[in-house]
Amino acid sequence: MEDVHWWFVGRRRILLSILNRYLGAGATDGRQILDVGCGTGTMLTHLARFGDARGVDMDLEAVGYCHDRGLQMVTQSGADSLPFEKDTFDLVTALDVVEHIDDDLGALREMRRVIKPGGLLLLTVPAYRFLWGRQDDINLHKRRYVAREMRGRLQAAGFDVERLTYMNSILFPAIAAIRLVRHILPEPPKLESDFAFPAPQPLNVVLSAIFGSERHLLTRFDIPFGVSIMGLARRPVDR
Repeated sequence: MEDVHWWFVGRRRILLSILNRYLGAGATDGRQILDVGCGTGTMLTHLARFGDARGVDMDLEAVGYCHDRGLQMVTQSGADSLPFEKDTFDLVTALDVVEHIDDDLGALREMRRVIKPGGLLLLTVPAYRFLWGRQDDINLHKRRYVAREMRGRLQAAGFDVERLTYMNSILFPAIAAIRLVRHILPEPPKLESDFAFPAPQPLNVVLSAIFGSERHLLTRFDIPFGVSIMGLARRPVDR
């Protein structure tokens, strides 16, 4: 699913475009990258174009998938206790991770600890409490955010916020409608993830193209609403 599902594909196109703008895809100069909550490693394979990328995930099965696909620099760890020295990484990514953690502020502070002064944190989180639905329950989310709240968390963790924007905005009306309708429908006897039912291939291609097309706007401008929030924050050099 991480390789082909429209949501993962579209999100990946956006995030890689953002990183290409802020880091460039040329000389990596020994740049050290950590993907926190790397899952089965699909994003990690793309991050390698920007430097030496490694990952952690708290799920041992996910770590096994990474090793099976040749990603040996992946270890088991939670985001709140990273097994690295301070000031190690130039870039840390946490893509739909912190909403799973009870102490999200503590996890952000831990990520800041391992980022070098001047280094970057790129994260995404789900947006808006009113969009809460069975997918959040299945994914064991603790919360959904608004941009103001996410900015406050990042600043409290010691970051300077360079970008904070909503994304997945074009599809927002349709997704919001589906989520709201589900609130009034009877619960199915067995809850299953939306990712367990991939869209037919033609529709999957269209949806990934629509979502991913937001990269052309997001590399330059912020969007005021969307299903998700993307933040780019920097650890200050002087603290």
